[in-house]
Amino acid sequence: MSPFISELPKVELHLHIEGTLEPEMVFALAKRNGITLDYADESALQAAYQFSDLQSFLNVYYQGMQVLQTEQDFFDLTWAYLVRSQAENVRHVEIFFDPQAHTDRGVAFADVIGGIGRALAQARQQWGLTSHLIMSFLRHLSQESAFETLRQAEPFRQQLAGIGLDSAEKDNPPTKFREVYAAAAAQGYRLVAHAGEEGPASYIRDALDVLQVERIDHGVAAIHDAPLMARLAQERIPLTVCPLSNLKLRVINGMSEHPMLALLHAGLCVTVNSDDPAYFGGYMNANYAALQQGLGASTDEILQLALNSVEACWLSAAEKAVLTHSIKAHGAKY
Repeated sequence: MSPFISELPKVELHLHIEGTLEPEMVFALAKRNGITLDYADESALQAAYQFSDLQSFLNVYYQGMQVLQTEQDFFDLTWAYLVRSQAENVRHVEIFFDPQAHTDRGVAFADVIGGIGRALAQARQQWGLTSHLIMSFLRHLSQESAFETLRQAEPFRQQLAGIGLDSAEKDNPPTKFREVYAAAAAQGYRLVAHAGEEGPASYIRDALDVLQVERIDHGVAAIHDAPLMARLAQERIPLTVCPLSNLKLRVINGMSEHPMLALLHAGLCVTVNSDDPAYFGGYMNANYAALQQGLGASTDEILQLALNSVEACWLSAAEKAVLTHSIKAHGAKY
């Protein structure tokens, strides 16, 4: 890993906390909670991480999170991610969590958000690592289920910055969630949505026009729609792109095919993120390194991607100015 990347101050905007569940922790939590796994050991579990598409990943992903049972489990999960992030010089994170994946199996919403929130607070106090929490709706479930989740979140409203939309994109268009997004907007939530990962570029347009989101998660399908690309560039709509995720889930066949730099040079506000790093082979440094090694990304391009992440995040103008200065100062050393 080059010192330029490892020492670069970073912001992560597309991270599913359940996707940081490393095999070692799966087995530790299974033992703690008296759960019998379908895998003999960590290497057998790791061997299952050969995915043909998004759905094949989701099958393993939802199975793995069954070990998350208590508030302490969610604290330990989140804290492990934050320790890694701090070591990789990540200064600010905006984290997704999937409440329906837990409440539907009997875990209390309060335990989920309690554990995650306690870890985020400790990281802020201990290292100054700032964060926002985004509650995601599972798009393969009904809009009625999303409304119920929105209701369950009401007591915790002050801990939640925004809502998102994730899970299987195929056959689950943004339009399916029009009303719940309008309701969340009325409650003051900031709005983002996964779109244009496996779904078509039209899903990106629908997320913008129907759901009224301010940021698109993934969005790589925009490369196939020139008018949409022009709009995204003109309006500076951020895309939270996840290179290693795209490779692992066969959105691309090789990193040399990744559209990240083409989108960057077309003027889009593209950012680098790790998505579900325990399953996709790397956290933030590894994703930046993949762009450097697979696409030949220059230090100037990597620097611009890092600056884009600051622009796209939900920190205050003053906090953004501090991060921007740190990134530019780092670049000046190289």
